[in-house]
Amino acid sequence: MDPLVIVVLAVTALFAGTVDAIAGGGGLITLPALLAAGLPPHLALGTNKGQSWCGSGSALFAFWRAGRVDRELAQLAFPLGLAGSALGARLVMLVDPDTLRPLVIALLVAAAAVMLVKKPARERDTAPVRKTLVLALVLAFVIALYDGFFGPGTGTFLIVGFVALGMSHTQATADAKVVNFASNIAAVVAFGLDGDVVWQVALPMAAGQLLGGAIGARLALRGGAKLIRAMVLVTSGALVAKLLYDLL
Repeated sequence: MDPLVIVVLAVTALFAGTVDAIAGGGGLITLPALLAAGLPPHLALGTNKGQSWCGSGSALFAFWRAGRVDRELAQLAFPLGLAGSALGARLVMLVDPDTLRPLVIALLVAAAAVMLVKKPARERDTAPVRKTLVLALVLAFVIALYDGFFGPGTGTFLIVGFVALGMSHTQATADAKVVNFASNIAAVVAFGLDGDVVWQVALPMAAGQLLGGAIGARLALRGGAKLIRAMVLVTSGALVAKLLYDLL
């Protein structure tokens, strides 16, 4: 691949990592870019996972250092994210993921509605009560499974789901990165073992994601609920538009 194209993809990954750290939806930017660069769909999907884990990992590290990640939840959600994503990847062989497209569109519209009507929790984060913790873990596993199976909107669904459980927007974004990172790790291992990752492209993009994830996490920490809420709404709208375009 032309080195200039790889540079452009790395810059694209930086921007995508920034957006993804705040509201999810980074794949909406990087996957079309990889397809436009000429990679066939199976290699584009694999290479996308080969670079996205760095963004989610970088954002998770930044949120962790800032003390915004619930460590009790993280210890349980991370392995559930790995298991869910791995199981979802297996289900792809049994069911056509495209059958999910209309349902995902409806869920994204519902997610946007939740963000519009849900009163933000206080930004002072507290550990979730036991019932909320269990529901958060169930949500983590189900959405990680969805990520391994289909994928679009995973980060956004996690954030909205955690907000609906009563977390503040910042805490929801931070805790979502735990599951996102685990799910991405499981996916990149699966794609890597199958030889579907073009590392010549994935590694420079991973460097962009590393920086973008750190920038996005800082912006989310500084902007708080207002920025996260706005970005989730924009991301949800963009995902709905893309899925409708693909469906029609």
